Amino acid sequence: MAFVPPTAEELALYLGLSEIDGARADLLIAQAIALAESVVKPLPDQATAVVLSAAGRAYVNPQQVTYETIGPQTVQRPAGSGGLYLTKADKAALKALAGRGGAFTVDPTPADADPSPTWPIDDLYTGEPYEPGWGY
Repeated sequence: MAFVPPTAEELALYLGLSEIDGARADLLIAQAIALAESVVKPLPDQATAVVLSAAGRAYVNPQQVTYETIGPQTVQRPAGSGGLYLTKADKAALKALAGRGGAFTVDPTPADADPSPTWPIDDLYTGEPYEPGWGY
């Protein structure tokens, strides 16, 4: 199954909004998908959460405002809580969803390698308790 991009309605549901600007939401979702594809391509089926998270940050706080005062009301947001970007956690989640990252093993042995010894074998060795070549 291929990745299905989230809709503007799903972004509204994710953000808890009753109304949403559909054209703006679609643009932000498309841009969030482009950012996610810069990390992993093709996007895994479960990447919807990361795309919605990035698009949601940009929809709610497009100018990356961290401190705002309107009359007697003051709002302070965490630094970096707006704009369209992927966090380290978003990138790690995308890689994990795609099955990348983590520990792995690489076997450098060629498939046609001969398992017989390649060093010189001492023909005089008769099975004594000592190995040949040690000067006993």
